Amino acid sequence: MNILKLLEDRVIKALIAAGAPEDTPAMVRPSAKANFGDYQCNAVMAAAKKMGMNPRELAQNVIDHLDLEGIANKVEIAGPGFINIYLDAPWLANTLLSAVKDPRAGVAKTVHRQTVVVDYSAPNVAKEMHVGHLRSTIIGDAAVRTLEFLGHNVIRQNHLGDWGTQFGMLIAHLEDLERESQEATSMELGNLETFYREAKKRFDEDQDFATRARSYVVKLQAGDDFCLKLWKKLVDVTLEHNQEVYDRLNVSLTMDDVMGESAYNDSLHAVIKILDEKGLLTEDNGAKVVFLNEFKNKDGEPMGVIVEKSGGGFLYTTTDLAAIRHRCHTLNADRVLYYVDARQGQHFDQVYCIARKAGFATDHVSLEHHAFGMMLGKDGKPFKTRAGTTIKLVDLLDEAEERAAALIARKSGDLSEEQKVNVIRAVAIGSVKYADLSKHRTSDYVFDWDNMLAFEGNTAPYLLYAYTRICSIFRKAGVNESDVTGEILIENDAERELALQLNRFSENLESVAREGLPHQLCAYLYEISGAFMKFYEACPVNKEGVSPELKNSRLQICALTGRILKQGLDLLGIETVEQM
Repeated sequence: MNILKLLEDRVIKALIAAGAPEDTPAMVRPSAKANFGDYQCNAVMAAAKKMGMNPRELAQNVIDHLDLEGIANKVEIAGPGFINIYLDAPWLANTLLSAVKDPRAGVAKTVHRQTVVVDYSAPNVAKEMHVGHLRSTIIGDAAVRTLEFLGHNVIRQNHLGDWGTQFGMLIAHLEDLERESQEATSMELGNLETFYREAKKRFDEDQDFATRARSYVVKLQAGDDFCLKLWKKLVDVTLEHNQEVYDRLNVSLTMDDVMGESAYNDSLHAVIKILDEKGLLTEDNGAKVVFLNEFKNKDGEPMGVIVEKSGGGFLYTTTDLAAIRHRCHTLNADRVLYYVDARQGQHFDQVYCIARKAGFATDHVSLEHHAFGMMLGKDGKPFKTRAGTTIKLVDLLDEAEERAAALIARKSGDLSEEQKVNVIRAVAIGSVKYADLSKHRTSDYVFDWDNMLAFEGNTAPYLLYAYTRICSIFRKAGVNESDVTGEILIENDAERELALQLNRFSENLESVAREGLPHQLCAYLYEISGAFMKFYEACPVNKEGVSPELKNSRLQICALTGRILKQGLDLLGIETVEQM
């Protein structure tokens, strides 16, 4: 159940009944402190000002019309007009019992199903994925998992960098390698970074090679079979490498989700034609430009956005416009989310502006750039190797597993070898992902091995350990979760605090889906874990002397906590284990 939504609906009805304007927002939120109730309504002051009324008087009128019978046992006015709501313990217990019986842990699917296109990861062909791809990949994946869980139709789009002038040199280099031997080709393509670097070196130093490379760009764009065949080989090798990384990261992208830049080639001329028909194009030194009054240059003049170069070539902007047109008119998106770093902010603002003017984006579609900050080293600079080169993503994951193996070797003496392998993988990959996902998306963050692998604080190991503790309670009790029945009793503060947190799962997920901020789910799971640890200390489950009714109640609370932790971590793309 979404308690926040329930309270908002009741408060809005009470505000209108008390004479407040119909567009008055409910402004209900969880209370920051227990002495302010469980939830607090802050809508009255603004509404009273509009109505020319005393806020406390309006607050009392709202309370008089507020129907929370059987839901809240106390509703009071605080300060200048805040309304504090204290939920009834038996009602809280019943909501928990309903969630225990629900396979979705009390989270209903949305009644307002949308088609949401999510653009994320977007690595480049003939280059290995590096740490710069991590944030887009895992933040985007957490968003799509959450949206899907809530019942939305999610279309993943991996906007692969698979087209452009660099492919001339890559095709020429691959041609020469294949002429040497198949073995040489396999060795070079086995290390994409080396392959790309060698091709670039030859392009810069060998004039004949550069000339051939430029001719291959023209042939490729004209649909030459030979060039397309070698281009396809480069794409396939890259996709195989990427998929290995996605699988290792437990990311839900597959090859079926790839929609590279090349996919929009045939529609680029149509994009230019429509822009021209709409009167948006201006020719400037042979290039075709869209001037936007909404964006000014340093001289205060409308900023120009080039969509076709003087030589007839297209730009990222043109491809992005074609992608929006496809997503809005072919995929029928209601929302289009882009997980691309913050430095591309102005680019997307301009693309969205042009797309609206040209009709590529229909009026009802929400175009959203969910920007993110950078991963930094301890020196506050972009995270790189000591030599200053970009760190490959596979190397980062290898190191994570090495560090996790050393950590688990010190802590988990009772595990079998198979269990250790699973724990090492879960801790390693989970720690890398959680360290990123737990930070606000728009912030830069410092990558720190010691912090992310700690078993204390807001880390993956702490949450994984909390889940394994719940599993151990059931092993000790000798029962399965499904075997436990009976009423749920809320008799002390620790039980009440945990019950409140468990009931906030649905409202938290809806916030994550709406705002694209997975750190909110991380913070929620951390709060759940902390509340459970307090409950575990204050409310014995398997201790002698605990009545069967109370034991069954607490086991059900443990079961729901475990399910929410497991489900929440799964939405973040983090695997759980039952023993550590």
